[in-house]
Amino acid sequence: MTTATRTLPRTIHKSGGADWRGVLFHGLLLVSLLFSLLILFTLITDVLMRGLPVLQERGADFLTRPTSSSPARSGVAQGIFGTLMMAVFVSVVAFPIGIMTAIYLEEYAPDNRLTRFINVNIRNLAGVPSVVYGLLGLSIFVLALGPLTGGRSMIAGGLTLAALVLPIVIITSAEAIRAVPRSLREAGYGVGASRWEVTRLLVLPNAAPGILTGTVLSLSRALGETAPLLLAGAVLGGFSIGSRSFVEQLFSDYTVLPVTIFDWSRRPQAEFRELTAAAIIILLVITLLANTIAIVLRNRYERSW
Repeated sequence: MTTATRTLPRTIHKSGGADWRGVLFHGLLLVSLLFSLLILFTLITDVLMRGLPVLQERGADFLTRPTSSSPARSGVAQGIFGTLMMAVFVSVVAFPIGIMTAIYLEEYAPDNRLTRFINVNIRNLAGVPSVVYGLLGLSIFVLALGPLTGGRSMIAGGLTLAALVLPIVIITSAEAIRAVPRSLREAGYGVGASRWEVTRLLVLPNAAPGILTGTVLSLSRALGETAPLLLAGAVLGGFSIGSRSFVEQLFSDYTVLPVTIFDWSRRPQAEFRELTAAAIIILLVITLLANTIAIVLRNRYERSW
């Protein structure tokens, strides 16, 4: 028995029996959890009580109608369409860049001060408020690159959201790649495989579940953002669907579901407040669906090393 093992029980015995500080800290944590759940339950209950009657009364008509100045005829079709287009745009732009950056930082970049400096700044960028990215999108994608992006267009908004989720994609992808055991890489090198072959055939297939989960979760965050898109040109109202081609839609005005919710919440009519709650339910369903897909993929393909 070592000296540390012999002195440990004496230290615990001298503390006076029950660890009341630990019990108090555990109680504070439990109270904080219950308080947070109470606030969340209250908000969700209020939204459901206001929004479910609208969905039950109007049904699919609420999902297929465009926005209107009349609450009885207003719907969320344009917001859903813009949200889906924005999701595709963000996926095409942010995911490849983020994943390739993570692969370089974990598999190819040397472990020096520059690499550590880049990693620290990427983690700092993940915590920057979303409105700051909105100002970035306004100054760069809307104003400076306006001739290329079309100004206040879906391209500018998509690039803004892509910049918002890019640090999160890099961090989650890098963590998934780092979780692959080093012994698997050494086994590949031991049979004469090159670094690219080890990365492509061993590392990426085993890190794919974690990478996919992180990208889906980052996309679900992007779908709920409002402030960056307001600064990057999203219109407070409707825009035409079907009258323009896909390319014209990218270079023209747009709206998304969070912006539609923000617009309706500012209206003085009480009917629009009920529509706001119904639109919030639709957005929650879309977000929960994306999170559910991420959880299912993680549980199905996750490996324990």
